Amino acid sequence: MATITVIDPVTRLEGHLKIKVAVDTVNGVQQVVDAWATGTLFRGFESILINRHPADAQHITQRICGVCPVSHGLAAVMALDQAYGITAPANARIMRNLVLGANMVDSHILHFYHLALPDFINGPDMPPWQPSWQVDKGRFSAGQTSTLVSHYVSALDMRRKAQEMGAIFGGRLPHPPTYIPGGFTTRPTSAMISQFKTYLSEITAFIENTYIPDALLLASLYDDYKGVGGGYGNLLAYGVFDLDAAGTNKLLRRGRTINASPDVQPVDVNAISEQVKYSWYNDRTDNLNPAVGVTTPQYPKNSRSLMRLMKANPQNLSLFGAYSWMKAPRYEGLPYETGALARMWVNGDYKAGVSVMDRHLARAYETLKVAEALLAWVNQINVNGSVAVSGRVPETASAIGLTEAPRGALGHWLQITDGKISRYQIITPTCWNASPRDAAGIRGPIEQALIGTPVQDVNQPIEVVRVIHSFDPCLSCAVHVMRPGEGKKIFTLHHSHGVEESHDHEHGHDHVH
Repeated sequence: MATITVIDPVTRLEGHLKIKVAVDTVNGVQQVVDAWATGTLFRGFESILINRHPADAQHITQRICGVCPVSHGLAAVMALDQAYGITAPANARIMRNLVLGANMVDSHILHFYHLALPDFINGPDMPPWQPSWQVDKGRFSAGQTSTLVSHYVSALDMRRKAQEMGAIFGGRLPHPPTYIPGGFTTRPTSAMISQFKTYLSEITAFIENTYIPDALLLASLYDDYKGVGGGYGNLLAYGVFDLDAAGTNKLLRRGRTINASPDVQPVDVNAISEQVKYSWYNDRTDNLNPAVGVTTPQYPKNSRSLMRLMKANPQNLSLFGAYSWMKAPRYEGLPYETGALARMWVNGDYKAGVSVMDRHLARAYETLKVAEALLAWVNQINVNGSVAVSGRVPETASAIGLTEAPRGALGHWLQITDGKISRYQIITPTCWNASPRDAAGIRGPIEQALIGTPVQDVNQPIEVVRVIHSFDPCLSCAVHVMRPGEGKKIFTLHHSHGVEESHDHEHGHDHVH
């Protein structure tokens, strides 16, 4: 009989995520046979935007997340540009790219060294490395471990410099106020350009000489993880970093592929829907395209009798009701993975495979690709050129802003009525990746990627955490305040570097925000 293991919360990610896995022995190997991903936080940013001035969107949506706020600001102004019928001048397009690129470089360095790497090495016997779960012995030598720990510290400095680099044009990071409909508020100077290039030179050297070699070392010593965490292989990218005024050409192009096919297909935004059968939202909002989507929370959604049946039969999917604050985005009814691997695959830059290690390697290579592009873009700035054009708020309009956050495809759907926001829907990368099951019972990408993951110790399932972290989840972006319920449950608290503790709490109280 399968053992049910719960990791709640999963740490070293942004937001609140619970993972439940069923572990059983198959063909002599103890492995994950089923999985459930639960977003345990409701925020309601989409509802906050209703009846506000459209220009508020880029400021409010950036507060969804402090790790990847720039992409939300960009998606919002892209939608507003479309709604207003205006095109940002070249300088604005370039500076939008520069600030987003700095944020992406920062985020990727953060992910590898500070969020994912501790899953694979035994750090010093001191906080924040201790207490921890025991990782595989003998893979890294003592010298290699010492070097990686020193790079962990160096990466903190590189992250700071990437933030400061982005703030040169963004005004501040996180939450730059400089993204506006029709352009950018910063007037560039030669001094700004020079300072940006100084930062970029040091950061690029770190990527080339430290980050990529470390990622390659990890992949060589954990070569078996090129066969773990594959999932469906359905990859989706909206494209990012416009190279022309129309946004037709991008550094990383738009596209999708099914089952890790080398063939890239176009993206039709009308084929996207959000399902809520297993989410805490009213069923009347099920299977809607985000252009007409509605966010109506309903918690609790399941009757108490159903909840009791679920607890008694945790693997009987026919009894399973809502279990997440995340909706289930689908493209033509299929789940899709998004992120650096999807972008690099669609762009033709990386097609070695889909797995835990492939995600880490694709992210490292993408970091260098973006850094090299930043140098080309900053050299294109015209200090005497315009930075913005004016536009009038339309009485009625519908628009879409599609871009890429560090973690994957990000879409903002906007509707304006009587000059105010009347509808705003957001689908984030982690909403795609960590989605629950859909109406057909099809698992979300992370849930599917966990299937078949070998687990040596069900009490310390570090292998499960490695798969989860490879997606770099951001739950504050993905979820749309849980209330106290009844009954008791045992939850596992997974500290910053891995120790687990079992706590007996009233169900729901540990998730009230």
